[in-house]
Amino acid sequence: MKQKKSSRKERMKLPKHLQHINQYAAGIDIGSRSHFAAVPEGVDEQPVREFSTFTGDLERLAEWLISCGVTTVAMESTGVYWVDKALLFTAGAYGK
Repeated sequence: MKQKKSSRKERMKLPKHLQHINQYAAGIDIGSRSHFAAVPEGVDEQPVREFSTFTGDLERLAEWLISCGVTTVAMESTGVYWVDKALLFTAGAYGK
């Protein structure tokens, strides 16, 4: 008999005081030269990654978030560097 694959949610055992956290959320620290994105531990072998600010890299960032099952993104930014990312996530890669 085949064993049933466990879902990602079942594999991610968080401490009791963290179990209410959205496991499908990511955080992005947006800078003028690079962006650091983080997904919950256990979702990807490298849960924190750095991306440059060029369009191709932003598209790779969006594709990585989608592949990690991310449905919510929190962005921290000084200035207006967040605007094009918000547009990409709402109308670009996530809008497909």
